[in-house]
Amino acid sequence: MVFRASLSFLLFFSLTISKKKPLPDFLFAERDNDMRRAILAVFMLTALTSTAMAVTVVPEGNRFEKQPHVPGASTRRTQAGGSSFEAKYRKAYRLFEKDKELVSKVRSVARSYGIDPIHIVGAIVGEHTYNVDAYDRLQTYYVKAAAYLTNTINFSYAGESAETFLQRPQFSKCDPKEDSYDLWTCREQVWNSAFKGKSVDGKKFPNDRFSATFFQPLYAGQTFGLGQMNPLTALQMSDMVSAISGYPKLDYREPQKVYETIMDPDRTLPYVAAVLRKSIDAYKAIAGFDISKNPGITSTLYNVGNPEARARALAHENQERKERGEAPRLPEENYYGWLVNDRIAELEKLL
Repeated sequence: MVFRASLSFLLFFSLTISKKKPLPDFLFAERDNDMRRAILAVFMLTALTSTAMAVTVVPEGNRFEKQPHVPGASTRRTQAGGSSFEAKYRKAYRLFEKDKELVSKVRSVARSYGIDPIHIVGAIVGEHTYNVDAYDRLQTYYVKAAAYLTNTINFSYAGESAETFLQRPQFSKCDPKEDSYDLWTCREQVWNSAFKGKSVDGKKFPNDRFSATFFQPLYAGQTFGLGQMNPLTALQMSDMVSAISGYPKLDYREPQKVYETIMDPDRTLPYVAAVLRKSIDAYKAIAGFDISKNPGITSTLYNVGNPEARARALAHENQERKERGEAPRLPEENYYGWLVNDRIAELEKLL
């Protein structure tokens, strides 16, 4: 009965926030509806997971004694640039160390999304260590963002726009989904099952990710900006960011604005935080693990994506382990998250 009442309570606030109606005065003494929405949005993100199952807190530190294998593509990219992972890590670290304004922005965004700022720092440092080098100054990211806006950007593949492609009947089952995360996750699943690596209606589609095929027209397979985010991830997190940070929702039919968002450091930080928040909530609600104390795990999920699917897979595995009388398997870090946990004491000094 209490849980059902909580659901009704949360639904009421969800509808109130989404329709931008004034929130009731009994919640706050002052009339500051923007603050009310921010606080209640974070409340909604976490409240439903607290009573659904017994939750195991994942302890700090790495599960693996040695760093898991680093993909060859990352190694080759780093070697081609005449650098090393240690040098790239140091460069990313110095970006935060020298820019107190950036650190302040990270703290502020983390508070809005109800997460420890170390999760944001870990995700960004990890991306710039194993993906693309960090720039020396935050200002350079603003310059790069402005440069990208001079490009003509279209989300399409082989002459077929994303808008036309998504009108194919295979995607009709996704249409009822209203939340941006659910909608774009559904569309990605349809791509994987019905189009990826297949010929459909006489047209052959590549055996590649949905994001790389349709949503990265400048450099296929690459991610962009301070958060090294791809456009599809930004589209998924659009509703959460709009509810908490107040930014306009992204529209895939306006690719220029999507790229502007992920390239602009100020705009992309909330999306980084939203991805991390989503991972924490998914693992708690689906797999029964609280990963909020382990930045290596959240960084791993930031790197590999699809937190809900991975949480379901882990929950299924642990149910089978339970039936066999075995202890549950904890979430594990990959090479990227391993570095974050290994350097956690140093990274926390930035904050």
